[in-house]
Amino acid sequence: MQKIMIVEDDEIISSTLKKHLEKWNYDVYVIEDFENIMDIFMKEQPALVLLDISLPYYNGYHWCQEIRKVSEVPIIFISSTNENMNIVMAMNMGADDFINKPFDLNVLTAKIQAILRRTYSFSKQFHILTYKDLVLNILEATISYQIQIIELTKNELKIMQMLFEKSETFVSRDDLMIALWQSDQFVDDNTLSVNMNRLRKKLDDFGFDSLIQTKKGLGYKLYYE
Repeated sequence: MQKIMIVEDDEIISSTLKKHLEKWNYDVYVIEDFENIMDIFMKEQPALVLLDISLPYYNGYHWCQEIRKVSEVPIIFISSTNENMNIVMAMNMGADDFINKPFDLNVLTAKIQAILRRTYSFSKQFHILTYKDLVLNILEATISYQIQIIELTKNELKIMQMLFEKSETFVSRDDLMIALWQSDQFVDDNTLSVNMNRLRKKLDDFGFDSLIQTKKGLGYKLYYE
């Protein structure tokens, strides 16, 4: 189930969006703490963000820029300020689309579905990777072992895909950062550690203790007996 994060301070709009999107089987998280949006974003790891421009503390442009420092997650602006300059600014900040209020919920849903398909589509021919008895399904963003299935976020999937593809060698931190954020610069090195620690905890909780090994100066490697 893909998660959508709604950053909208109008409670009626956010509540309506949440109810509608949940009917389409999306996991919806509505922001209530507008001062700490990035902390929540890093914790929730949504597949898509619906972002208003006018928000408490900082506007949507600010948060779009902050998200783009650490993630390529799709961002759709939803705003009543529909002047051309606002649309241009949103796109320049890294948004994927801009929808004017009031909007048709079915049109919004169609746009969300199209962006998610485009963003998370992979070649079906090579969507299964294996390491010993572990199976990584890229299309479904899961790792499975016998009857156990672990669901992965977008960043966790990218990390595991690199580790599966290069299971015979170590993957450097720089290579992982490039894969995650298309750059090894301007991204806090601690951000990778946060993602890696969260992934390791998830794997540990499912009984795959120490699946990701670390060697100083070399990087990360899969290890499973």
